[in-house]
Amino acid sequence: MILSDYDINNMIKHGRLKITPFKKDIVRENGIDCRLDDEIAHHKMLGKNFVLDPSNEKHIASAYTILKEQKLLVIDPKEQVLMSTKEYISMPDDIAGFVELRSTWARHGLSMPPTIIDAGFNGNITLEVVNNAPYRIMIKPNIGFAHIIFEKLDNRTGKAYSGLYKGQKGIKLPQKITWQ
Repeated sequence: MILSDYDINNMIKHGRLKITPFKKDIVRENGIDCRLDDEIAHHKMLGKNFVLDPSNEKHIASAYTILKEQKLLVIDPKEQVLMSTKEYISMPDDIAGFVELRSTWARHGLSMPPTIIDAGFNGNITLEVVNNAPYRIMIKPNIGFAHIIFEKLDNRTGKAYSGLYKGQKGIKLPQKITWQ
């Protein structure tokens, strides 16, 4: 069951769903709108012969430049960046979330793969954003950018989220992949 604005407001009121900072106007008909924080992670130009090894933490750390306290966030054409929600969310163990790009931004040429927020997760949401437009796109921090739809699970999960991204603050770079 997807939660309505009534359900979301009730969960926030009773402390089951926590959103910090919280503003009443982010609650929509069937979800919340999240605002962008003031940081952006750009890929570094490491040359056409560089091959990223996703199991190598040094490769991952060297592949990004994170810019903080930005007044404007600019994404070049065909660039993929990491951004973060301003809101820090603490999910109960019987609610999951689906994060999507607000349609206005998609109409401008941006795309973002859907992200799932697992039951029990807490932290800022790192967003993976691609500019498909043939021009640079400017975005200001604190503007509504992503939409989260919350869904009630039939039962509480037996294993609340405890993964590598739990408690993240701001942009969290990808974790290394462990090959099996």
